[in-house]
Amino acid sequence: MNKKILEEIETLVKARYPLIAIETYEEVRAEKLIEIIAKKREKKIFCWSITRGLFEYNISIQSKKGTDNETKDPMTAMDNIISMVEPAIFILKDFHPYLSDHSICRKLRELAQYLKGSYKTVVLISPKVKIPMELEKDMTLVDLPLPNLEEIGELLDNTICDLNENTEIKIDSKKIPREQILKAALGLTLNEIENVFAKSLVRGGRLTREDIPVILSEKEQIIKKSGILEYYSSQERFEDVGGLEILKGWLSKRRLAFTEKAKAYGLPFPKGVLILGVQGCGKSLCAKAVSSFWQMPLLRFDVGKVFSSLMGSSEENIRKAISVAESVAPAILWIDEIEKSFAGIQGSGMTDGGTTARVFGNFLTWLQEKTSPVFVLATANNISLLPPELLRKGRFDEIFFVDLPTQKELEAIIKIHLEKRKKDLKSIDILEISKVSKGYSGAEIEQAIISGLFESFEKQTPLTTEIILKAIGETVPLSTTMKEDIESLKKWADTRARRASSEESELASTIKRKYEF
Repeated sequence: MNKKILEEIETLVKARYPLIAIETYEEVRAEKLIEIIAKKREKKIFCWSITRGLFEYNISIQSKKGTDNETKDPMTAMDNIISMVEPAIFILKDFHPYLSDHSICRKLRELAQYLKGSYKTVVLISPKVKIPMELEKDMTLVDLPLPNLEEIGELLDNTICDLNENTEIKIDSKKIPREQILKAALGLTLNEIENVFAKSLVRGGRLTREDIPVILSEKEQIIKKSGILEYYSSQERFEDVGGLEILKGWLSKRRLAFTEKAKAYGLPFPKGVLILGVQGCGKSLCAKAVSSFWQMPLLRFDVGKVFSSLMGSSEENIRKAISVAESVAPAILWIDEIEKSFAGIQGSGMTDGGTTARVFGNFLTWLQEKTSPVFVLATANNISLLPPELLRKGRFDEIFFVDLPTQKELEAIIKIHLEKRKKDLKSIDILEISKVSKGYSGAEIEQAIISGLFESFEKQTPLTTEIILKAIGETVPLSTTMKEDIESLKKWADTRARRASSEESELASTIKRKYEF
């Protein structure tokens, strides 16, 4: 049970606040909080719904009895609340649609004045409560947060206990820490958590690391319904990323930074990282791989979906996206090609009335001040389009530069793509291919191998070194077509960003000599 929210609601009841609105989808959970308070304060509970009217909730036998058809009308129900003299808490379920009715609002204002001199409290429980202007000074809004680790732990213990009546169910602590299971379920309602725990336990008899994706998949529905964020189910592994040892080492050290042990040690949650560099060199692949490595959901943030033609809707959308990301935290928020997402900020006042600038400002403020375990992973190709405000310290923990792969990295990349397609590595000269591939990106190497596969398949012959070399020779690399842009990017990054690889590429060394770094 969330003790903090319980104490907050109890304080409001003790202080005789007349109208309390609890915003939550978890009606039963909110009801149990009211039940604890009522029992402690020796008050009765009466519930109202449009289907049953006003009826008594019997705490002693934990049952809801009776249906009063006459009090299904909200006005009649409020008249009955006024006529009752005994101390009580009245729960009005899904009352929010009636708040747009002026006569209902007027009646609630009169009811609030009456309740201040009594030992009665009215509590509205609804998924969404928009308090009308008339009731702003009479109604107190309480947001019931989603279950915390303690509540999820209690539910897990209860679920295991219930299932063990028929079979032996347990957590395989050798394969997965209990805390990792609980954190995977953060962001779900108790009902959703109970269902997914039962599903995993019944299916395998125990909870293991393989059940983490099952738990995380429940969050996919929350993301889909937001309409702005996209849940990305990542299958990539760190082993699928060739090279980038420094970046991978930095991310590996922060794998356990979201645990309670790290918090007790005094570590803050990592804010995020900005990865910039040459196109096709593994920036987006790193985002996907870290999701699998950290066992955290990957949320792709399409900033373009934020902008709306309606005045004020874009600002509301960015707040909604942030709220959804925080509700399923710990999570990774992935913004691909962030420079394109916020292009045109400088001229926003003349082109879109300042909407882009305001949305960007909201995002920057959250990025700077956020305390929730949402790790922001942004990628960028063109540094000249990035607003300087985004690059200052405090927005991201680190800025990494991903250069064209070195020869050793090329060898690793070629090997990864050949193994992925189940080809015999002994029959292919990886060293020779890597020497010819200097100046090529990882994406270009992959496409050359795929091109070679098409040719070998068409000729019905095994894939050979010669076929791959021919495919590489037919490709003009980006380092040639955009040489000046890459040199400029490298020059900028040498003094402003941290290298993602432990070695410099041959092209990088040439540029450094040219500019005498």
